[in-house]
Amino acid sequence: MEKSHGWIILDKPLELGSTQAVGAVKRNLREAGLLGKGKNKLKVGHGGTLDPLATGVLPIALGEATKLCGRMLDASKIYEFTIGFGTETETLDVEGAVTETSGHRPTLTEVEAVLSQFTGSIEQIPPKYSALKIDGQRAYDLARAGVDVEMKLRAVTIYALSISSLKRSLGEGDRAEAWWRSRESAVTPPPANAGPPPRASHREEITEITLTAKVSKGTYIRSLARDIARALGTFGHVTMLRRTKAGPFTLKQAISLDKLNEIGKGADIKEYLLPLEAGLDDIPAFDLDPDQARMLRQGLTLDEQDLIGNPAVNGLFLATENEGSPVALAEIVDGTVKVVRGFNM
Repeated sequence: MEKSHGWIILDKPLELGSTQAVGAVKRNLREAGLLGKGKNKLKVGHGGTLDPLATGVLPIALGEATKLCGRMLDASKIYEFTIGFGTETETLDVEGAVTETSGHRPTLTEVEAVLSQFTGSIEQIPPKYSALKIDGQRAYDLARAGVDVEMKLRAVTIYALSISSLKRSLGEGDRAEAWWRSRESAVTPPPANAGPPPRASHREEITEITLTAKVSKGTYIRSLARDIARALGTFGHVTMLRRTKAGPFTLKQAISLDKLNEIGKGADIKEYLLPLEAGLDDIPAFDLDPDQARMLRQGLTLDEQDLIGNPAVNGLFLATENEGSPVALAEIVDGTVKVVRGFNM
């Protein structure tokens, strides 16, 4: 059996956990006769947990690509998320019980003004309902057991934060305008002396807003939503969360669960499988000659000057052979080429 090495990018649906998603891939590979058994069993893993209540890009690694899962966990991510203002829940999303309420709703101007406070290097307190381990136990297990968990501040980076869309409350002027426009479509036209429709109020209170955030590893979007709402003098929780990018992978490369199930029914996996090197498109690649490739496979080092056409890079690069076949994730340090992770393709 020829092993499949590479990435399946799943557009994870609601209510499916990351571990369940990996299980779905394994099931389809098994049904297609591609999973193998015993020592020949194909390894499968995911490159970044996504909550059951979140959707979007979930990179799933097959075979030798699983050696890059840790690197994928460290990669930046892009999320779209909606904050519903007025209530905060114990889980900071729609699943938990309401713990705080406020009648205050922010305006668009206020939201725009506060976003700069949450861009760049910031500190946040992770949700109590998270997978972080405290004294060897998951925080969400402790929280569900009623244990008062103290979550410590952690530093993260928000590379970019912008407004995607919003939903606002109707002020008095807005209601008047809506009434006037409804009369426009009535059979009886408004009287000649009705005048123009009233102008909408400038006090646009927002009931919910959707933001797009590019964030570093370890960032909790639920905490970000909570803190933004509190900075606006109200409370809030996440009502929608969708990951649109993880490392180099985007929704354009993602397949639905239905498409995934076609593999188990006999569809060619090559139609859905991205190559291992697709997870390394942010670093240069350099082709080795057969002897150099053999040395790296044996865990030996190379002298940078001995490489044909010196790659002139300092740091990580993808070492390949035969014009593209991955050999190793390698690193040049002080003129010496060392193997970081070797690939047995």
